[in-house]
Amino acid sequence: MRVFANPVGSGSLWFDNLATADGTPVAYDPQARAFLATPPFCSNRDVISCNWIAPKQGAFCRACAMTALAPDPSIPNAMPYWAKTEAAKRWVLDNLGRWNWFRPEDPGVAPVFHMLAEGHTPVPMGHVEGVVTISVAEADPVLRTTRRQALEEPYRTMIGHMRHEIAHMLWWRLSLRADFLDAFRAMFGDERVDYRAALQRHYNDGPPADWKQHFLTTYASAHPHEDWAETAAHLLHLTDIADSFVAAGLSSPQLPHPNWDPYSEPDAARLIYVAADLSMGINNVNRSMGLSDIYPFVLSDVSSRKLAFVHDWLRRGAKGL
Repeated sequence: MRVFANPVGSGSLWFDNLATADGTPVAYDPQARAFLATPPFCSNRDVISCNWIAPKQGAFCRACAMTALAPDPSIPNAMPYWAKTEAAKRWVLDNLGRWNWFRPEDPGVAPVFHMLAEGHTPVPMGHVEGVVTISVAEADPVLRTTRRQALEEPYRTMIGHMRHEIAHMLWWRLSLRADFLDAFRAMFGDERVDYRAALQRHYNDGPPADWKQHFLTTYASAHPHEDWAETAAHLLHLTDIADSFVAAGLSSPQLPHPNWDPYSEPDAARLIYVAADLSMGINNVNRSMGLSDIYPFVLSDVSSRKLAFVHDWLRRGAKGL
């Protein structure tokens, strides 16, 4: 993620800022990729601290307009959890906008979000024909950690959920192209195999013994759909880690040049190599504070080829899809 210029003075702004250091209200314009100090602001600004610009007074911003179902406010903590969930969504949408996905120039459909709070029963997250369902309860760090440990996952965040579930939606968009499906099946396998049976087998039997040689995560081994979603999410992880590293003014001998833009990098192998190298360095910094690795994954040759495949299709952007 970039670091942004202050539109009314000196200093920088971060992606989630609502105001400058001196208190001047600002909002992010996703089309200009810049902060503005003039309204109209999103009508959800005072509801869930949305910091994006709206097309007109009293309207939702581009991201909030994609939410068709909001959580039940009577459920405890639903509103603050929804605010954190929408913040993660805005982050991921802006990442994908660097490749022109879901922007006005994208001729395809945008995702529709159902943001649901959890009462006494969990909310299954997923995607069906353009509709992405997200449990806002996962914004609770205690609940998220409990589920991460129960599922033996090394990583679980709201941004991670958004990248994974939106990746399913991207697959659905891309699957309208026959050339994509043929290439996808050659790389990931035939997604027409029974999905429910595959997941049941995964939860009953676990991943294959050699899963690390072929998949990024154990869940990716469950079905080609999940392999795609996990791989696409990881491509976004790695690209944004590298982009944020450069934007923060940090340097590394692995960077192609000081102003390198990972989202504009055409060479997938170079992007993956540099991002993985930067991640290892940041992992080491995190360990100095007793924190978990920022990117606790190992990239096999097969996984790197899958990442390159996803990079090729996503970087082509949304035009014509």
